[in-house]
Amino acid sequence: MRRPLMLVLCCVGASLMIMAPMLSAQSFGAAAGANVAKAGMDPERLARISARLKEFVEKGTIAGAVTLVARHGVVASLEAIGYQDLESKKLMRTDTIFAIASMTKSLTAAGVMVLLEDGRLLLGDPVEKHLPEFRGQMLVDQRDGDKVLAVKTPSRPITIWDLLTHTSGVRRVWDSRRDKTLADTARDFAREPLDFEPGTKFSYSNAGYGTLGRIIEVVSGQPYEVFMEERVFRPLGMKDTFYLWPPAKYDRIATVYQLEDGKLQKIPAPEATTPQKYVSPSGGCYSTASDLFAFYQMVLNGGTYKGVRILSRAAVEVMTTDHTGDLPGVGTLLSRDYGFGWNVVREPLARTPFLSIGSYFHGGETGTFDWIDPKKDLVTLFLVQRYPAMMEEAPLFQSLAAASIVD
Repeated sequence: MRRPLMLVLCCVGASLMIMAPMLSAQSFGAAAGANVAKAGMDPERLARISARLKEFVEKGTIAGAVTLVARHGVVASLEAIGYQDLESKKLMRTDTIFAIASMTKSLTAAGVMVLLEDGRLLLGDPVEKHLPEFRGQMLVDQRDGDKVLAVKTPSRPITIWDLLTHTSGVRRVWDSRRDKTLADTARDFAREPLDFEPGTKFSYSNAGYGTLGRIIEVVSGQPYEVFMEERVFRPLGMKDTFYLWPPAKYDRIATVYQLEDGKLQKIPAPEATTPQKYVSPSGGCYSTASDLFAFYQMVLNGGTYKGVRILSRAAVEVMTTDHTGDLPGVGTLLSRDYGFGWNVVREPLARTPFLSIGSYFHGGETGTFDWIDPKKDLVTLFLVQRYPAMMEEAPLFQSLAAASIVD
């Protein structure tokens, strides 16, 4: 069984939103037709999304899903399908809260860029400038499998740029350690020798983004989660986005499942009373479709949303540009073409063929996915809570969403 993330408490099931009168207002009601028209989309084609996903719920490969399709800044479709929790049959809702896992990385990258634009750091800064524990970090020289036989001094220290692009060589260690603080884990990461010379390879690293979160804390003088709340979430109106569980929202957090032998098995959530010290900048955020849309639309708008500027257009451009596609890759990922907190489409992808070149996206281990397509002016979100993440449902949704464009 997969590792449970710092997940879900609560949750009690769902039925199909589109068939439930009590949820009709959450699927837009009378405004739906006008929104679809403004978005330049075909309502009949959009309706195929919920119909197809209902089949997966009935088949038992997902408990439920929340999907969002927005174009030209207008949400054309926001739907909840299936169950928030299978055991209790609680309806999935459009405001259900999901553990978004690695989709957290784009949020953390935005936090780093906010500090860059505050003049508090530079992307070329050595990590050791802000985190002295990284001073003298070594590089693996010889190994036998997982066993390190010899180390040496790297040609240069790792930088913030290296961490953002997964090119630091910081080892791919798991960083969701509930009983440790970000300061504790950063010291642990610093003691580990690098896997390769900084800047020479792409290797997806949760520890790298955990280190970025600690840099945010040190440079801002605030806890990571407080900084993100004050500088990103609150200005964007993301009222249901958090890292530490608010008790009042327990009953809106979706249950996470593991698909084993064709059946969904519930993953136990940590006890609510267990002290949580670690806030994961690589995968510990919880959010809703509407909150995430505000963040992605801000990025698509070049850094602003509803008159509030979070980032400059220049910052957005560098975040969503491929910086790693020409480097050799270590390990596996859907794409190694990476910006800051997003994969970037440099050539057509068989899994999501309707994504334009220059689109950017990220997935989460719990089955969450975002796709932002600047050429189509399109934001699409697919939220489930199921291991394994990348099966057929998510790419089918993305294809159906893009195929609904008619203008």
